[in-house]
Amino acid sequence: MDNKKITVATLGGHSALEICLGAKKLKLKTLVIVQKGRDKTYSHHFANLVDECLIVDSFADLTETSTINFLKKKQAIFIPHRYVQVYCNLDLVEKTFPIPIFGNRYLLKYEQRAGTHNQYQLFESAQIDHPQQYKDPREIDRLVLIKVQEAQRSYERAFFTAHDHKEFTTKAENLIKSGKILASDLENATIEEFLIGAQINFNFFYSPLKQKLELLGTDIRRQTNLDGYLRIPSVAQQEIDSEILPSFIEVGHIAITVKESLLESAFRIAERLIESTRTFIPPGILGPFALQTAVVPGPPKEKIVVYDLSLRMPGSPGTSFTPYSQYHFGHTVSFGQRIAIEIKEALKSNTLGKITT
Repeated sequence: MDNKKITVATLGGHSALEICLGAKKLKLKTLVIVQKGRDKTYSHHFANLVDECLIVDSFADLTETSTINFLKKKQAIFIPHRYVQVYCNLDLVEKTFPIPIFGNRYLLKYEQRAGTHNQYQLFESAQIDHPQQYKDPREIDRLVLIKVQEAQRSYERAFFTAHDHKEFTTKAENLIKSGKILASDLENATIEEFLIGAQINFNFFYSPLKQKLELLGTDIRRQTNLDGYLRIPSVAQQEIDSEILPSFIEVGHIAITVKESLLESAFRIAERLIESTRTFIPPGILGPFALQTAVVPGPPKEKIVVYDLSLRMPGSPGTSFTPYSQYHFGHTVSFGQRIAIEIKEALKSNTLGKITT
């Protein structure tokens, strides 16, 4: 690769603007692959961050020969985010996509919550505290959260809670009758303990060049229509419970800080995950990842329980408004900028193979 012609490429959504801003700060060219009809954010409104847009019929066209040839011509390094897992064929991304991917492409499929490859395998391998799972709804003995694929939007999940098998069956039947979920999808639903605790996303970056783990920021999610649901009195919630199903679809993030006594535990969990993935899915975690957690009260003391993993670029640009990157670098560094720094250092030292797969 010609270092002067390298292009940072990503899909047009999720965290593309943050990726592009970070690349531009390090004087790297930027390319956004965007689905037809969704390009104005990148081609018009924030065109100052995007050197070029590649319009495709579908995000799934990432692995098409024409897209691959275009990326080769641009000497692209591809930065994955959630859109890759939602819209693209991960098997093709893993096996037949010849473009260097920043991070470990073989880990992307492990964000799933069910199936042959799933995040619970990583939790168990790294001995990370996570919510108890139930394979059989008849075994439910506490408040649980059920996650099941939506009928109309297969890339989104419907959520409902239950205290026992009877409540599970009643709510599931109502959702099926209303057309929100399919009976066939209910068989593959994830049933897990509902954690009562403060939710915190710990957003990390592991540098294989420096062999260093960095906490770049912390945040919480804004979700629709759950946030609106929680803002009304409990009596009103009960009145509309049969009409409105709380939705956990993410619409934004809020930057927060965490008391320092929790940081060592968070780092320890992240370190175990990194170490475990080196053996489980070599070369392990490279670059950005996030632990979505609930801090539960104990006893005997607070404990961080991880209920979800992001094994690529996290979705919150607001993490740069927390102080943690400043603690590492003396100034604010966003995830997009941190990725660009790592790419520049790898190009300078001819070690691109250490940060890409």
